[in-house]
Amino acid sequence: MSKIYSICNQKGGVGKTTTSVNLSAALSLNSKKVLLIDMDPQGNATMGSGVSKYDLEFSLADLLLGDNQKINEVMRLAEEGFDLLPSNQALTFAEVKLLEFNNRELILKNIINKLEKKYEFIIIDCPPSLNILTVNALAASDAVIIPTQCEYYALEGLTALIETIDKIKMSVNKSLNIGGILRTMYDPRNNLAQDVSSELESHFGKDVLNTIIPRNVSLAEAPSHGSSIITYDKGSKGSMSYLALAGELVKLSK
Repeated sequence: MSKIYSICNQKGGVGKTTTSVNLSAALSLNSKKVLLIDMDPQGNATMGSGVSKYDLEFSLADLLLGDNQKINEVMRLAEEGFDLLPSNQALTFAEVKLLEFNNRELILKNIINKLEKKYEFIIIDCPPSLNILTVNALAASDAVIIPTQCEYYALEGLTALIETIDKIKMSVNKSLNIGGILRTMYDPRNNLAQDVSSELESHFGKDVLNTIIPRNVSLAEAPSHGSSIITYDKGSKGSMSYLALAGELVKLSK
């Protein structure tokens, strides 16, 4: 049985896609069978996995709209060894069409049900909004990992997201849990970052993951090379932190 994680935060620029790609790569390096699902119309996880979103004949949008026969044509293999269901702007059209479907919150879950026996981990990169695509991801997941930048508005945004998670749990996915709050872009020299990190630990306790993702130049550069940090700069602090995160989640999933 696979462990399904949504990487989710309605706030943009907190490291969702960075976490999705690099966690998938780090888990693969740990000899885990991994599927990354790009649930964001921007297609950044697709590009960051070394697959051009501009050259896709078929994408996740086709699967969501019911063309499940194309699943082998949609699936791509990333350089780091994980499988990818890629996306591009076609997902925006699919998002609108999904609103016309019955049981529209469960479309992705039905797709994953056909695939999950092949994988130990399924990672879903969510868009930076709480729309029907995000609801689909949460409805299909066992747990949510919430990347959170250690800045002033972090706690306010987290409260709203956790309320949404609770609503999803009550309505369409009773088994959904918080898999962990992940502190990202952390600079230990910054007093505010230290204060927010301490507040997160105080408010959320064991829900805060031990691993902290630092600010790191290589992490920022890797996506422009269509690569994970593991491939781009394996010895960097960013790479080490995502390898540590993979190890922490493997332990938590047992």
